[in-house]
Amino acid sequence: MTIWKFPLTCAAKAAKTLKTGQSRPKTTPVSNEDQMHSLKTLSAAVFLGLSALTLPAQAEITINIDSPVIEPMPFAVPDFIDEGGAGEYATNIARVVAADLAGTGLFVETPKDAYISRITSFDAPIAYPDWQAINTQALITGAVQAGGDRIVVKFRLYDVFTGAPLGDGLQFAGTPGTWRRMAHKVADAVYSRITGEGPYFDSRVVYVAESGPKNQRQKRLGVMDYDGANIQYLTDSSSIVLAPRFSPAGDRILYTSYASGFPSIYLMDVASLQTRNLGELPGTMTFAPRFSPDGSTVVFSLEQGGNTDIYAMDLGSGQMRQLTNAPSIETSPSYSPDGSQIVFESDRSGTQQVYIMSASGGEAVRISGGKGRYSTPVWSPRGDMIAFTKQNEGRFHIGVMLTDGTEERLLTASFLDEGPTWAPNGRVVMFTREGAGAGGQAGLMSVDISGRNLRQIPTEGPASDPAWSPLLQ
Repeated sequence: MTIWKFPLTCAAKAAKTLKTGQSRPKTTPVSNEDQMHSLKTLSAAVFLGLSALTLPAQAEITINIDSPVIEPMPFAVPDFIDEGGAGEYATNIARVVAADLAGTGLFVETPKDAYISRITSFDAPIAYPDWQAINTQALITGAVQAGGDRIVVKFRLYDVFTGAPLGDGLQFAGTPGTWRRMAHKVADAVYSRITGEGPYFDSRVVYVAESGPKNQRQKRLGVMDYDGANIQYLTDSSSIVLAPRFSPAGDRILYTSYASGFPSIYLMDVASLQTRNLGELPGTMTFAPRFSPDGSTVVFSLEQGGNTDIYAMDLGSGQMRQLTNAPSIETSPSYSPDGSQIVFESDRSGTQQVYIMSASGGEAVRISGGKGRYSTPVWSPRGDMIAFTKQNEGRFHIGVMLTDGTEERLLTASFLDEGPTWAPNGRVVMFTREGAGAGGQAGLMSVDISGRNLRQIPTEGPASDPAWSPLLQ
């Protein structure tokens, strides 16, 4: 990683300097507060190659996203400055940044026709009174250079009402094909600095793309940016595929396929798209796979002789061990982030409920306690919550609860909502929603853990079974 120093403008030097209390990664701290802030450069030559960065966290303006009532913060993102060969990149990157922030429900963009000041140069002084007059609290300015197979994006974030930059300026470099990733990284930096939460825009989602009539669906694996852009198809529709899951590093995908006529688990390498069957066993069906946090083990359900239990397989040796042994259906296992426990669903009590057991198996404890049926539990990457599907009184819900089953909160309600998956920062859940009747289509939705911001994710056709990747590296 290359690190450059970048001097602020005279106006920024005169503004109040923010003290983050954090060391500057791999660079010498600036001893004179009236001198320059660092501009950190991240380089990438290929897609999925941009590096992540630890950002200064302290800011004058903040959003408490756990508050029961949130007034969206007004922000402005003028078109980034074309510093040479950028063409439409400068405008498009600014628009993606704005869409990312506004899509959270925590921010509201100031209309461009309300601007008093115009940003004509990345180094021009900021006319803070002009932005204060239109009630903008956060201002994002940026510039783009492009030439050959390289594009460079830089930005700064300003607190309009204190008249100061929020943290250091940042710069990202990559190929033209990664421009949307760089836009997501800008938005992630802004989001993290203002909310104090981890980023999630620079991530991908694998899902099942559907086509054909509802009673004869064709299904193939697709992968896209978290916001529905850059869709790529990973398999054809020659056989039904279900329940894809990313590895912790985002380099592999587990899924269930009916290629052999029975459900069986496959492992795909994302870069090469090469796949292998994880051990087709005669007389069995394997499904609902998920990686362990270190990526070395797969936990899944195996049905044999009418009984379904949970097993774990070491990917290196192929050895399997049985984790449950009950005359009931045990499925949808999901590891805790530290790998010590597994949450799963079971009908051992007579209806589908959620249980937790040690990752090595043994006695399980039921944690779901409300009315109705609970299924598809998945542990939050933060470790604090479990998301689930609930069916009660003819309605389906996506909900969350603490890991001991308390503080259950239903986030949605519809004819059919199911299959939650967590964003990398554990603040947003994506899931499948399907309409009623023969014409009802499956689609992807997202909602934050407060239930405030329900959104539809655009796809090229019907879609189901989303699984969020980790934050890209």
